[in-house]
Amino acid sequence: VSDARSTASQAIAKVAGIELPQKQWPELIGSLLSNVNQQPAHAKQATLETLGYLCEEVPPNVIDQDQVNKILTAVVQGMSASEVNTDVRLAATRALYNAIGFAQANFINDMERDYLMRVVCEATLSPESRIRQAAFECLVSISSTYYEKLAAYIQDIFNITVKAVREDEEPVALQAIEFWSSICDEEIDILEEFGVEFTGDSDITCFYFIKQALPALVPMLLETLLKQEEDQDQDEGAWNIAMAGGTCLGLVARTVGDDIVPFVVPFIEENIQKPDWRQREAATYAFGSILEGPSPEKLIPLVNVALNFMLSALTKDPSSHVKDTTAWALGRIFEFLHGSAVGSTVITQENCQQLVTVLLQSMNDTPNVAEKACGALYFLAQGYEEVGPSSPLTPFFQEIVQSLLSVTHREDAGESRLRTAAYETLNEVVRCSTDETAPLVLQLVPVIMMELHNTLEGQNLSSDGREKQSELQGLLCGCLQVIIQKLGSSEPTKYVLMQFADQVMGLFLRVFACRSATVHEEAMLAIGALAYATGPDFAKYMPEFYRYLETGLQNFEEYQVCAVTVGVVGDICRALEEKIVPYCDGIMTQLLKNLSSNQLNRSVKPPIFSCFGDIALAVGEYFEKYLMWAMSALQRAAELSTHVAGDDELTEYTNSLRNGILEAYSGIFQGFKSSAKTQLLIPYAPHILQFLDGIYMEKDMDDVVMKTAIGVLGDLADTLGSHAGSLIQQSLSSKDFLNECLSSEDLMIKESAEWAKLAISRAISV
Repeated sequence: VSDARSTASQAIAKVAGIELPQKQWPELIGSLLSNVNQQPAHAKQATLETLGYLCEEVPPNVIDQDQVNKILTAVVQGMSASEVNTDVRLAATRALYNAIGFAQANFINDMERDYLMRVVCEATLSPESRIRQAAFECLVSISSTYYEKLAAYIQDIFNITVKAVREDEEPVALQAIEFWSSICDEEIDILEEFGVEFTGDSDITCFYFIKQALPALVPMLLETLLKQEEDQDQDEGAWNIAMAGGTCLGLVARTVGDDIVPFVVPFIEENIQKPDWRQREAATYAFGSILEGPSPEKLIPLVNVALNFMLSALTKDPSSHVKDTTAWALGRIFEFLHGSAVGSTVITQENCQQLVTVLLQSMNDTPNVAEKACGALYFLAQGYEEVGPSSPLTPFFQEIVQSLLSVTHREDAGESRLRTAAYETLNEVVRCSTDETAPLVLQLVPVIMMELHNTLEGQNLSSDGREKQSELQGLLCGCLQVIIQKLGSSEPTKYVLMQFADQVMGLFLRVFACRSATVHEEAMLAIGALAYATGPDFAKYMPEFYRYLETGLQNFEEYQVCAVTVGVVGDICRALEEKIVPYCDGIMTQLLKNLSSNQLNRSVKPPIFSCFGDIALAVGEYFEKYLMWAMSALQRAAELSTHVAGDDELTEYTNSLRNGILEAYSGIFQGFKSSAKTQLLIPYAPHILQFLDGIYMEKDMDDVVMKTAIGVLGDLADTLGSHAGSLIQQSLSSKDFLNECLSSEDLMIKESAEWAKLAISRAISV
């Protein structure tokens, strides 16, 4: 029974994933390999499947090379054309997919690599489509794992993929396109890492496969754009050959930049006015796909020619599919070719009104077109974020807001994410608005409050209705958050906003009585913004709010809610300063409990440490009663965050952990600075300097950590004065670290270092 065999395979692999790294179950691989030569065929198939799952579960360094060679031999034998049983070939091909990461030594050896590549390429020609698909999946994996070994095979692979894309069944063709998308990803990464000044002595060379393949690759991708499905614009999860081709075309544009333009423009010109909607849509899709990558100088002349045509297509084209793609392409124009970062812009005083009019008109179209129109408006507003006191959108502000609000009330706003898109766009329009429209933003406050109030009144809903309702509550809380941040950022509007504070806070507290986690997260963020705007007066809400704060800190299951709540504690500390003291015992107890729990997702730990710093900064020497506990937790974490060797994801986490720890130290030192109790901190200084040495020596800190770390060195000297001076002079790397930061190209790091240098020289001269 195949289901039973398959489950047994998974069980074996799971146990192996636990035991093999502990050097247990040493006979497993041997007994599996002896099974491969067994008849009947179904036992062979199950064994190959098990080897595949095993490679998925176990890290490559756990299995020694001799066994890897034997596994690969067994798998490749199972894949070869001489294997008559299709199920066995399929299981072997899928197993190879999982084993590719184990084959490093084999890919270095020319003969073995040639052999493996030949077997995979032959499998792409198998009569069974599932095997062809699995073989292309192997090629995709090889392209990202062994990019630098592909040069000898790329021409053959190109020929195989072209044939598959043009003639094969869709699942196979999709993987053939994915191969080229994967090559683009690799080349984009290499070129980004080494910048334009490409040097030959870097670890990985860029072979410019995409650039060389352009004349043949782009026409193949453009052909796929004409293979749309009838109603894919209505289906959110749609993925088909036309979409895969367009996605790949977009990656090609990012890989080669300006070079792609001459290969695509003729296709657009030829198809954009054809009677068949497929041709018009494909031309529009091609145009939208190449807008990220090539330079504005190359694209803006094309956009200037296309813009009027696109606006008329968006209102007049008979095909909803063409309108959908046109609105998407307009959004891409505004995203990449409009805004302060782009020198010349495609949007002028003259055409701005026409653009707004057309987009607002399209918001009454079918939900999928309206959703894309909202998206385009989002980027249009974002491009005017830093325009100074007056924005070209100001004259239309009222009309835009009105239209977006009426979209949220459409009967069909639940389809195509339309309601969500309308609120996201409204938020962006508010966020990027200027002082001129502040009175209009103020008028929004009671409107959105009323909407939120109405969602809280709805009773006896079905579970589906409840879910929709909590989604809407989340959107409204998010909208209020943006409005509060906007109005709270300048004194005159803040004063008016405060008249609504009691009512708004009352609504947020009622939201917590609802069950949904996303809503709690949005309401927490909005309360954080309100606390920041309200300042010390926020204290009056604390007696009632505190229990929800505590519940949020205890929410391990929905750890995002926990993380957001920790951030809000920081906002409240900044707002209340010493008025937070009555709540500190409860907060610190819960935070320390969270740190010692292994149930809590690790991503919440860095913000908890930063939060220690926020609390210490707010309460000053009152922090003494928590000092011992906080410092020992920081010390343990600091030791864990040096000497970490791992993948990029781990390095990224380690850096965020270090940054949290350093922010805590910084807050604690600054909090004690002007008090009589600074001597309490002296015993901790040697360990902190040791931690700074440790992360400096490891050479893997990012810019954020570097800035915080040099700041902590300054805080130490600034708070402890002469007590720190001698310790800093004795420390291994402080001097080198300081000099490295002083010569940094990052202005933030340089500024922190200048300040630290001053503090240290004062501490040493005392």
